Formats: sequence, C-alpha cells, structure tokens
Amino acid sequence: MRIRKSSLVEPGRNTLYGAFAVAVSFFVFAYSFRIGQASILMYYAVWLPLMLVDYRFTLLRLAQSPQLLAFALLACLSYFWSDAPDVTARAALQYLTHVVCAVIAARVIDARTLCIGAISGIAVILGYSMLQGGYVYDALDGTYSFVGAFGSKNQLGFYASLGVLFGCYFALFLTRGRIARLLSLGVVALSAASLVLSQSATSMLATPAAIAMVVAIAGLEAFSPSNRRIFFAAGLALAGAAVLAALNVGAVDMVLGAFGKDSTLTGRTYLWQQGIDAAANTPLLGVGYAAYWVQGFSEAERLWSEFYIPARTGFHFHNTYIEALVETGYVGAIMIVLPLLAILRLCITRLLSDGDWTEALLQTGLLALLVIRSFFEVDILQPYVIGSFLLYYCWARAKEPAALRSSASASDWRPHSPSMSSNNVVQGIQR
Repeated sequence: MRIRKSSLVEPGRNTLYGAFAVAVSFFVFAYSFRIGQASILMYYAVWLPLMLVDYRFTLLRLAQSPQLLAFALLACLSYFWSDAPDVTARAALQYLTHVVCAVIAARVIDARTLCIGAISGIAVILGYSMLQGGYVYDALDGTYSFVGAFGSKNQLGFYASLGVLFGCYFALFLTRGRIARLLSLGVVALSAASLVLSQSATSMLATPAAIAMVVAIAGLEAFSPSNRRIFFAAGLALAGAAVLAALNVGAVDMVLGAFGKDSTLTGRTYLWQQGIDAAANTPLLGVGYAAYWVQGFSEAERLWSEFYIPARTGFHFHNTYIEALVETGYVGAIMIVLPLLAILRLCITRLLSDGDWTEALLQTGLLALLVIRSFFEVDILQPYVIGSFLLYYCWARAKEPAALRSSASASDWRPHSPSMSSNNVVQGIQR
C-alpha cells in the first residue's frame, strides 16, 4: 500500500496524521516522567521520519531561519564552560533535537490540525489525571493540592489552561459542525474543572487573560486595517493604565489573598533573589545549560532542602528569565526574550493587516499564556515540555509565507473568511 506524501507533510491535507502526532507529543510531554525515557522515542518517531519523506520541505525553515536554533546552539556551546559538562551536553542535545522537531511540526501542521491534536491529547491527559485523583501536600503553605497524574499542580494547571484555550478557539473559529463544537466545549469543561481543582494561581490568572485577549483581538477584524491600529493602540493604553491603577490600589495583594498566597508568593521572591545572586557570579554566560540544579552541588542541595524537595530534582527558580540568567547568562536571557518579541511582532503585523488572521490569533493567545507564566514558571527552557514546543512552533509557523499558511484557508472547514465580510467574525464570537 502506497501512502501519499501529502497525507504526511502537506498542511491541511495531513489532518489525520498531524493530529495524531500532536496528541502523542502532548501525552509524552505530560507523562514521560511516569512512562519512562523510552516514551521520548515516540515523540521523535512522529516528527523526525518526516525528513525522509521530504527533507527539503521539512527542513527549509531551519535553512532560511537559522536563528530558530540560536538558544539551543548556545546551550550546546555552554558545555565548554559548564560546571557540569556531562549534564549540559546531554540536556543541550536533547533541547536541540526538541527544537528541530517543533520546527518540523510548524512546517507541516496548520492551526486546525494543531487544535484537533491538542484537544484530543489534552482530553486523554486530563481524563487520566481525573481518574488518578492524586493529591500532594505542600509543606510551604500547609495545603493539599490536586495534581492528578502529574507531579505538580502547576503543570496540571498549564495543561488545563491549554485545554481551555484550544477548545474555545476551535469552537469559535475553526468549525461549523455542531458535534465538533460540542466535543471541543466538553474538553473546555473538563479543562476548567481541572484548572479549579489544581488551585494553580498562575494558571487561573493567565487563562482568562489569554482568552480575553483572543476574543478582543478577534473583534478588531470587524474594522478596517487603519481602524484596527487605532483601536489596538487605544486598547494597549487602557490596559497599561488599568494595570498601573490596580497596582496603586493594592489589587495585587487582593488577588494573592484570593488564592491563599502571601506577598512572598509562597517563597518565590526569596527563590528569585537566590537566583539573581547566583547569576551575579557568572553574569555573561552563566554556569552552563542545566548545570545548576545538579545533585551534589552545594547551592542546589541547600535550596532543595529549604523548599522541602526530597527527590532533589525537578526544581527551578520559578522565573524563566532568572533561570536563563543563571544557566546561560545575559546572552542566553536575550536569546530567550528575542523569540517572544519576534512572535509578537509577526502576529501583531498580521492581525492588523487585511490578510489571513486565524493562525496569528491562535499564536497570540499561546504567546500571551507563555509570557504571563514566564514570570512565575519555567516552561520554555527545557526539552520535552509543552511550553518550549509551542514557543518554537509559533515562532517558526509565524515566519512561514502566506501561501503555506493559507494552504487550507479555502477548505470547507473555515467558518467565515474575514476578507468576505468583516462582520462575520463578530457574529462567530456571538454564536
């Protein structure tokens, strides 16, 4: 039996395989610590063989945009000054291949296929966690948190956030079918329940902010490009003013109190200060990628002990930029900030223009979620985690030419085309 190449690598025509590959990837990212390292081979098996199908097409984005590998290559080079070179070499190669897989995914997976795979994978992931029903005692705040089959409530909350975002986006913009819409909203309900049970303050704050941003920006499509820019600028100004006003009236303490947190964010401010102090010793290039949290190193052992981490693994500074400063210095921190700014620029340019907006809208929502979480979690610096996969997927996908991004735009599934009628977007949201 011959398999057509388009069913594997052509966006819009490879929905079956692409959704399966995305679902498998999500499941591996969520539960590889339970299944074992062999599960990582499943992740590689769904992406790397696509190079054999059409290596020119799948690897073209890397050839045209080598900056996609900048941080990963810096992580590899940090082997030469790392405090734990063996650990750095292994982790850096894992991160490099992980980024390559994400870029391949961006080349062959469009927004609709990503959503279908994500919704399917998250439904299985959260359903399994609900059946497990695991709780973990937090020694710092003296409470029990629902973690399901995860090792952390924050990771459970992250997948629940993604379930809400992908499900709402798919139901609003990517399907006309009533059954498909009901199924996606069912995943939204499951994700929302998991989010509440997790009691993850970061996820519960980031999720509605990302959803609100997606809906608000989608509403701008009812206006002409010139008016969009005016309303977008006005919205930014109002949002900035609202944040400043909230800070002045003590809204931060009110929000923290609502989630049972104090002004130290359950010890995170102390942890951030420890990270800043550690980064000051090697400010330019850091101690080496993944070379700080190493068993036997005195500072790591001290912090594990102070934060009641008996496993002495799976811990970090709970801030992406501080973690990057410690491991890779100012150079690495800049290389992490640049992708976020690049995606933001590409997405805003596309959203405010008169072209196709659907993928840019999804990428903006995902970026908002990652950026908000980046100040409290470390989601994009590690291999085989959903955050870094989505970051590089969005970056590489946003750089694709319009012809490839819109290859499926004329398909039957598109609910409405903004070029046909700008009011259709608002009507789609209202439905």
